[in-house]
Parts: sequence; structure tokens; C-alpha cells
Amino acid sequence: MKIILSGPPGSGKGTQADLLVTKYNFIHFSTGDVFREEIAKKTPIGITVESYVKDGRLVPDEITLEITKNFLIKNKNQNIIFDGFPRTLPQAQGLDKILLELNDCIDYIIFIDLPDNEIVERLTARRTCPNCGAIYNLNFSPPKIPDICDNCGTRLIQRPDDTEEIIRKRLLVYRNQTLELKTYYENSDRMYVIDGSLGRDRVHQEIIKILGLA
Repeated sequence: MKIILSGPPGSGKGTQADLLVTKYNFIHFSTGDVFREEIAKKTPIGITVESYVKDGRLVPDEITLEITKNFLIKNKNQNIIFDGFPRTLPQAQGLDKILLELNDCIDYIIFIDLPDNEIVERLTARRTCPNCGAIYNLNFSPPKIPDICDNCGTRLIQRPDDTEEIIRKRLLVYRNQTLELKTYYENSDRMYVIDGSLGRDRVHQEIIKILGLA
């Protein structure tokens, strides 16, 4: 089974993907995670990607699709959740082309939607551990000790792309470009839209009903 989880930044795609991976043994594919790993390692592709991420711009499709194809070949027979990918119409078309080559397809496309102001409130409160990667939110899942990771004791940071200015720029990019995907997928009986303001647990219940896992 191949699932696309899509929606604006901060809508909870990553959280829902993690729940499905933990409970149902899906493999999680997130270009954001791959990009951050490359940036941390200071690889050539990481250096290129970092300039886009810091400015709130989308990484070029050719880079993203190259990473995606390599991942799919490596995990051809696995159940996969695409978290926040594809983000553009060319990426969606490129993904379909890759899957066709591999004799595979997307089974479900799930959009999690959320108002911009709520997204800004969520993301500006997000803090990340630079050591172990743990993620916290000051509003609803804060660390036990302020600014300190519960897991490893490292001081938490706010990611450069979690400032309000960058978040609103990312949302503008999303509204202008990514919503083309709805037009691309809307005539398919595989596409579903969920209200992200329902909260983590209710959104998760809606997703597993759609997937027939309830």
C-alpha cells in the first residue's frame, strides 16, 4: 500500500505518519527528513538544499525526484507513507511516472487542512533537539524541564524555518503552488480531505477509517 499524506506545513502530517508507522509498520518517507540529514552532514546536496530551506523556498523537483526514485527502488515491496510529498504538480506527475516504471501506484491521497493562523501558532511553538531529533511543542507537548530535551538532556532549539516570517512565506508558497495537487487528484476516488483542527486523535481515527484499518 502506498499513501500520500499532504497538507500545509504544521498541519500534522508528520505526527500522523509516525502513528501509522508505529501501529501498522509502514515505512515513512519524508523529503524534509532526508534534506535535514544531508544538511547536517554538509554533503554537496545538503549545502544546496540548505539555501532553499532557509529562505522558505521549495527544493527543485529534479533533486527531490532523484531521492524519491532511489528510495522506491530500495523499498519496492514495502508499504510506504509519503509525508508531505509530492508538493508540486511536476512532483506528482514524476512520482506517478516512477511508480508506473516500478509496476506500482498510489492507493490513497489524504489532505490534512488547517487555517494559516493556527499553523503559525503551532510552528512558532515547536522546539527540536539537535542531538537526538526529538520534537516538542511549547503549547501542548512541552519538555519536562524548559528548553531541555527529555531524552538526552540537550538544549532545545527553534529551527530557522520555524520563525513566523519564514512560516508565512512557506504558506504563501504552499497556497500558490501545492494546492494544484488537489486539482490533479480531485477526480480520483482515492483522494480525501480531513479537517486538521479536529486534533491529533480524531484526525488519526479518520485516517485509519479511510485506509480500512479501523
